[in-house]
Amino acid sequence: MEYENIRKATFLERPNRFIAICLLEGKKIVAHVKNTGRCKELLIPGTAVYLESSANPKRKTAFSLVGVQKGDMLVNIDSTAPNKVVFEALTKRTIILPGFEDISLIKQEAVYQNSRFDFYLEAKNNKAFLEVKGVTLEQDGVAMFPDAPTERGVKHLEELQAALAEGYLCHVFFIIQMKGIKYFTPNYLTHPLFGETLAKAREKGVKVSAYECNVTPNSMEIVCPIEVRI
Repeated sequence: MEYENIRKATFLERPNRFIAICLLEGKKIVAHVKNTGRCKELLIPGTAVYLESSANPKRKTAFSLVGVQKGDMLVNIDSTAPNKVVFEALTKRTIILPGFEDISLIKQEAVYQNSRFDFYLEAKNNKAFLEVKGVTLEQDGVAMFPDAPTERGVKHLEELQAALAEGYLCHVFFIIQMKGIKYFTPNYLTHPLFGETLAKAREKGVKVSAYECNVTPNSMEIVCPIEVRI
């Protein structure tokens, strides 16, 4: 997945979860933040950030904040990026799920009961739902999700278990939007119920995987799976 027209800037403040004030070439500008999460450990005044410039004259803001420099690590915070890189990996066959070696259908935004899962897959006699979670929280080389309580995330895990009971294969992908991670674990401190529900889902047979990504100011792509500790 690649971006166009990336500009380096300095983060100043985030008045609300949708916008950030940044300093670009000596001028203050307003950028859309493509992540409604807290990102408090990332969006610190004075931090280098990367903005994607938009040519759409109808937009309220001319820029979107998509990347943050965290020490030596570049973190992509674009919440739309994980689904894009998973779709690329599935279509290019860089990720092949067991039972889906000859995948025949990849459908995005698939409805099941009261949830909308990110992907629905078919291959021969197998059918699967795949839910994708983007991960931007890192502490001491450990990636964690979520960075804030997520009732929606818990509901997704519960309904994946329901789909599993009806014969679907079910997967959760945690896409680590950075490189250099030791392992992934649920953020029990921030949302214990999510971690407990994830552990229960895996015990029932939901497949849980984590992948780290190679991130540059202009791109993000999945590079390899990493260990999941639940």
